[in-house]
Amino acid sequence: MIKSMTAYGRAEYSLGDILFISEIKSVNNRYRDIILRIPKNFQIFDKELRSVISSRIKRGRIEASIQMEESSDETPYTLELNEPLVNSYFKIFNQLAEQFGLDHEIRVESLCQMRDVILFRPETVEVDKLEPGFQEVLRQALYSLDVMRIKEGEAIEADFVMRIDLLEKHLYEVENRAPVLVQEYRKRLKENIERMLKDIAMDEARLAQEVALFAEKSDITEEIVRLRSHLKQFREYISLDDAVGRRLDFLIQEMNREVNTIGSKASDTIISRVVVEMKAEVEKLREQVQNVE
Repeated sequence: MIKSMTAYGRAEYSLGDILFISEIKSVNNRYRDIILRIPKNFQIFDKELRSVISSRIKRGRIEASIQMEESSDETPYTLELNEPLVNSYFKIFNQLAEQFGLDHEIRVESLCQMRDVILFRPETVEVDKLEPGFQEVLRQALYSLDVMRIKEGEAIEADFVMRIDLLEKHLYEVENRAPVLVQEYRKRLKENIERMLKDIAMDEARLAQEVALFAEKSDITEEIVRLRSHLKQFREYISLDDAVGRRLDFLIQEMNREVNTIGSKASDTIISRVVVEMKAEVEKLREQVQNVE
């Protein structure tokens, strides 16, 4: 089963009064690169959450985030008066009043505006009780991501099959054309010799030797066999339920090498034209494989 590396997933999950929201997006990458953003107070879960992502995704750049929203109307913090600081402020005020004859009156709102007079105390949260919420919302987001990855993968697989079919068709054309090359070369060579020598007898042994050398030089049987094997392997890999992107990428490199060798060894305009078409299809496969996990 082909899976695309490019996808997006989102999920929400409620645990008590807390709503967990997770978003995940993945893009192409040669390796697996996980970027995880969770609230600072819950970094203790980072390793476990990364492990969950790694178990589902083998390759690609993954950006995942988990946020928390309090559904209760209660404030998640309390306010406290910083009494030691206030006492210090009053000592300074009294000193100023005595030394410079200032008014002792101090308004409450003015005092509250002074730094750190009022302290914000976040409510204590039992971290362990929230871990299931992080785990579950991440799993649901990964499932949503996977649905899109599979859907995109199906489209990529259909494109692969179409292009492999075309390559096999072109390879069949090359294979049928290959035996004719030697016959045509022998005919052209004989005609050229007869035209140049005219009434002089032709050395058939030398002619046969030249033809044999050409046949050996232009023999593409080995390349055809290897290319057909690569195409067969490609079909097998895309049917596997595994991350096959790297294997497909390697196969395409080998396929490209065989196609280039066929083009350089077979000095024939018809095969050259077919080889150009084959190179175009291999390049399109290479581009698509960059999207495969």
